[in-house]
Amino acid sequence: MILALLMLLVAAWGKNMEVEAGGGKWELLIGNIGISAMHMQLLNNDKVIIYDRTSFGLSNITLPDGKCRNNIKNESITHDCTAHSVEYDVVSNKIRALMVQTDTWCSSGSVYPDGSLSVTGGDGVGEDVVRIMGTCGGCDWREIEHGLSTRRWYSSNLFLPQGRQIVIGGRQRPSFEFYPKAKGEIGAYDFPFLRQTSDKHDENNLYPFVFLNVDGNLFIFANNRSILFDYKTRKVVRTYPDVPGGDPRNYPSTGSAVLLPLKNLEAGVVEAQVLVCGGAPRGSFDKSNAKRGKEFIRALDTCARISINDPNPQWALETMPMARVMNDMIMLPNGHVLLINGASNGTAGWENGREPVLHPVIYNPDSQRGQRFEVQNPTQIPRMYHSTAGLLRDGRVIVGGSNPHFKYVFDKVYYPTELSVEAFSPPYLEPEFARLRPVVVQPFSHSQFSYKQKTKIGFTVPGRVNLDLIKVTMLFPPFNTHSFSMNQRLMVLDKENVGIVGRGKYEVNVTTPGSPNLAPPGYYMLFVVHQNIPSEGVWMKIQ
Repeated sequence: MILALLMLLVAAWGKNMEVEAGGGKWELLIGNIGISAMHMQLLNNDKVIIYDRTSFGLSNITLPDGKCRNNIKNESITHDCTAHSVEYDVVSNKIRALMVQTDTWCSSGSVYPDGSLSVTGGDGVGEDVVRIMGTCGGCDWREIEHGLSTRRWYSSNLFLPQGRQIVIGGRQRPSFEFYPKAKGEIGAYDFPFLRQTSDKHDENNLYPFVFLNVDGNLFIFANNRSILFDYKTRKVVRTYPDVPGGDPRNYPSTGSAVLLPLKNLEAGVVEAQVLVCGGAPRGSFDKSNAKRGKEFIRALDTCARISINDPNPQWALETMPMARVMNDMIMLPNGHVLLINGASNGTAGWENGREPVLHPVIYNPDSQRGQRFEVQNPTQIPRMYHSTAGLLRDGRVIVGGSNPHFKYVFDKVYYPTELSVEAFSPPYLEPEFARLRPVVVQPFSHSQFSYKQKTKIGFTVPGRVNLDLIKVTMLFPPFNTHSFSMNQRLMVLDKENVGIVGRGKYEVNVTTPGSPNLAPPGYYMLFVVHQNIPSEGVWMKIQ
């Protein structure tokens, strides 16, 4: 009785936070997709691949055509005819059950240039498996046993300019490897940085934040430290200052991070800035996970921002409107950053978080310091541990998951397993901006481009246009899990000669990025943005 009362009070507190909201709209897409959305990836066929883990027990969606998984090692059930992965069709708003054999719990992934999703690692017999999901109609998972050289759980993936991925870290795995491997490569390479950043009890360097710098090296952030790493020579090129305060930002003290929009791509020197937000004070995991006297420490309320190519780079701290742990950071088409999901107390882990943060926040990196955050309207559904979020081509953000308990527990816990999927529409989708919203008419969807290619982007706008406030962006859709969107990357294309070609019709000449170091090959969403109001995206491929 006391536990139930406490849960009601916690929920009421979260729903009635006295925070001034800016805008945005929430809609429930599907109340029950059958699984909890622990991992999520948008593909170029406008389908979102979602999966959780196979070792939960039975899910709430049945596999088609009498399919079942049998004789499963190290799992709670040996005969399972339910799905643990689904495909969400954005256009039809429908779900299709998918068949995954090996446990995908806390795996990682990235998308190849052909548009297929590659997922690596997981738990149990799935720890060294590679799984491929294509974009064909009716595609299902293809699994490659022992595709990895070592077992990886809680690792991060990054797609590289050469058209393959690097897989970094994982629990008790201070190493990295490539997939697929080039001729002559060994299995895994030692990576001392991950040993140096591991806390004794809770690590705090799992799912490290990894970004491709414009010089081709990797910016890697773990715990509260970061380096610039040349993965070809396996040498640390640069060591950055620690984030002020010394508190950890990686799993399980889970904050999030983004590479801010890349601009002036043809200028020769492209500024690259990383923003890290949220997390938990050191020791929070142990305190929230204690057998007796559990304590849920207030999460961090700061963001740290750094220009990683500056001669003397330093972190600059900013204060968020509220504390946040287990938050996702999603790049929006106009270059703003959406902070969404999470809690204000505790850490990652089942029931290790308290006081859900229901209000998203939008961060404008181009505004003056102190004026960059705008609080948005709240959801009514707590999105705690194992929540996910991702941008859709129409500008909405799909949100799902939360606290997938063993055997899909829905009662007698603070935050039950959440099977719903919502969409958050940022303020730029509000009806009052319809007359400012561009519609891309050229290029056609799935057009192919080469690097440094000059091309015309045709678009229409219903209302009056300020030609000086037109920009074109391209965004690589990321793989999202555990509050980190792997491979997330947005570029503002160089433009010239924005002109009128007819009534309500316009053209802008742009140049695609100059090298794979700026934009690794593959499918991107291209947007025309007018006065910070983006068009619907158009799929384009650069190669």
